[in-house]
Amino acid sequence: MADIRPFSCIHPSRELCSRVAALPYDVYSREEARIVALRDPLSFLNIDRPETQFAEGYDMYAPEVYQKASDMIASEREEGVFEQDEKPVYWVYELVMDGRSQTGVVACASIDDYQSGVIRKHENTRADKEADRIRHVDRCGMQTGPIFLAYRENDVIGSVTDRIKEGEAFFDFTGEDGVTHRGWRIDDETDIARIREAFGSIERVYIADGHHRAASAVRVGCMRREQAGSYTGEEEFNSFLCVLFPAAELHIMDYNRHVKDLNNLTAQEFLSRIKGVCDVKKTGEFSAPGETGCFSMYLDGSWYACSFLPEVRVADAVEGLDVSLLQNLVLSPMLGIGDPRTDSRIDFVGGIRGWQDLERRVNEKGGVAFAMYPTSMEELMQVADEERLMPPKSTWFEPKLRSGLFLHEIGHGREQTS
Repeated sequence: MADIRPFSCIHPSRELCSRVAALPYDVYSREEARIVALRDPLSFLNIDRPETQFAEGYDMYAPEVYQKASDMIASEREEGVFEQDEKPVYWVYELVMDGRSQTGVVACASIDDYQSGVIRKHENTRADKEADRIRHVDRCGMQTGPIFLAYRENDVIGSVTDRIKEGEAFFDFTGEDGVTHRGWRIDDETDIARIREAFGSIERVYIADGHHRAASAVRVGCMRREQAGSYTGEEEFNSFLCVLFPAAELHIMDYNRHVKDLNNLTAQEFLSRIKGVCDVKKTGEFSAPGETGCFSMYLDGSWYACSFLPEVRVADAVEGLDVSLLQNLVLSPMLGIGDPRTDSRIDFVGGIRGWQDLERRVNEKGGVAFAMYPTSMEELMQVADEERLMPPKSTWFEPKLRSGLFLHEIGHGREQTS
């Protein structure tokens, strides 16, 4: 059962929440991060991407870069930018996008639950991406980006959070992207006990987004255990920062593909081949795919509505996913994309960018683009329940959690990683 703990949260002062809050570090390229960080010195992106504080081209993985992040946190705590709760509490975090609300509980999850499978994964992680966050968390002695977790709805948790939301929010602001963020502290001991007990009755929770942050946080926690020699399990390094949402409230957007060339095929040759596995109809203009098994394709200046033929579909939690069918039936055999994680000929485009971005990419760079039907939460949870993994770039969650609103201090180890 899930061990979801309250914690003594470090957070921005009330009047600075909107300035500190920043999109996750990994949604930006290095150039984009520098531009955004320069807009406001209090944006948490300055800490999450500390290379922005150095000259362009500086080694972003140098020890002094990570030390800069740690120094900035310490300085801003002294200056009153951040303050800390006096006791372990939960927080309620609501995000509203396009009129749709999702409400999560900010807490700490057990690294033992991650290792035992109570917390379910659905993606592989890359060692190089893990290494960056391991150094960041280790040097800062703090987890700065919450892991996005999901759970099947629980009436007790819902009743407490609904009641808490009737009170005045600690922060309430709308970002430049139109997403509204609200937060309330849960500090009543009875409410805290009810929430912890309710999560304790939940058999599984699921990583929706943040696999690299989760793996890195767990690695640092294990390092702290080794450095301590002995531990009780109550130390802060035994858990990691997360926000847990009811799965039914979450929205997965399409995660689309652009292949930059046709693998030496002409447009007509490629069309002929794809018709062997799909029903293909030329639409001229974009039309969003309406159900699973369908996708839209932009090729040679025109849009096509495509659906996988019944005889090629597979009744399997992983191989039957639309992204798997596209990879196995089209991208690999026809376009030569063997490993989409490493092939530079393919770009993955989050649905938040819109179909127009796919059109632009093909018009400017050539090739073909595929607008996918979104993977569902039920599909994600089924894959995770079977202890299997989805293909890379299967899900794109919106809205994104903001970094900097909630920090979890785990303390510095006896040795610092380089």
